[in-house]
Amino acid sequence: MDDARVVLDYWFGRGDPDAEELAARMRFWFAGGAPGEQHERDEEVRERFVDLMLRAERGELTAWADSPRRRLALILLFDQFPRQVYRGSARAFATDPQALGLTLSGMQAGADAALAPAERLFFYMPLQHAESPEAQDESLAAYRRLLAEVPETMRGVFQRTLEYAEKHHEIVRRFGRFPHRNRALGRPTAPEELVYLRNADTFGQ
Repeated sequence: MDDARVVLDYWFGRGDPDAEELAARMRFWFAGGAPGEQHERDEEVRERFVDLMLRAERGELTAWADSPRRRLALILLFDQFPRQVYRGSARAFATDPQALGLTLSGMQAGADAALAPAERLFFYMPLQHAESPEAQDESLAAYRRLLAEVPETMRGVFQRTLEYAEKHHEIVRRFGRFPHRNRALGRPTAPEELVYLRNADTFGQ
């Protein structure tokens, strides 16, 4: 099977999910679960995909960007999988620029329009992960469009994804970055960030 298809089938399952299946998949993507469950998923991604991630870093998979879904698989290798394989370390964010570039150029070419709603959720994720006010503005616009376009039965699920985008937008608006990454990235934490971090969501990192 094509490697890009393996990545997509692992992350999204096979076929276009209905609302109930999508809600279950959201728990797989975002709920985290008990620490042991999270660790098991991280190890599974590491075991199955770290070689592809390294190939992507070396520029060996650039041809994947030639089609919308294969581009999405490449975005996952640069954006989502490192957050699991390298959780809590600077390397979790090291390939964010590559992911963001693929998202922005893909949107400019209209690649996102060829994807299913659940796929678009992750196509736009590098915008949400960017420590850039401009990218955060793009993120809000993209997730608002997505919410407006999904079937009524899926509105509840995608409303929650917009709320996550709004949280990320507000953090970057307030601090210019994500303070919860400071320790992993070796950055000093400002006093106002320390106050914020006492009760902050670390988004799995």
